[in-house]
Amino acid sequence: MSSNKPMKVEHTTPKTMAPWERAFGFPMLARLSDEFDSMFGRVGLDRPMFEPVPSMWSPEMEIITKAHELLVKVDMPGIKKDEVTVEIADDHLVLRGERKQEKEEKKDGFFKTERTYGSFFRMVPLPEGVKSEGAKAIMHDGVLEITVPMVQVEEKRRTLAITEPAPVKATKAA
Repeated sequence: MSSNKPMKVEHTTPKTMAPWERAFGFPMLARLSDEFDSMFGRVGLDRPMFEPVPSMWSPEMEIITKAHELLVKVDMPGIKKDEVTVEIADDHLVLRGERKQEKEEKKDGFFKTERTYGSFFRMVPLPEGVKSEGAKAIMHDGVLEITVPMVQVEEKRRTLAITEPAPVKATKAA
């Protein structure tokens, strides 16, 4: 049922077309993007490609398998050994800790302080044959080295022969 009440109509200024719209002519995508933006906040196609995001830090890791040991080197500059926990749980190596950095700069009546805090978590699956009882962790010069003894595990692998099915004989209809 229609009503004779006036409807409020919002007028908007025309939006300039994004480069991808000019090149390919997808104004419908822009409209859909605007609709999503109005419902959910900035999720559309017109947001900048590289928005600043909160810095997330995860330590760099190198994993080396030697004859009878697994060596894991983790770069942790500026982190003390008390700020890191190393665990072997089930068949995973788990690293967790917190990074705290402070940087001060003083110049001609100018004082600037930057602080960065954040926790990190890394979980690495361990290969078959590791003996977690003999694992050791050493921290020196900003590098955490974890050694885990290993035994040679014999691969249980075999190659299967590929065959073709036997031809089916046709039977005569009675």
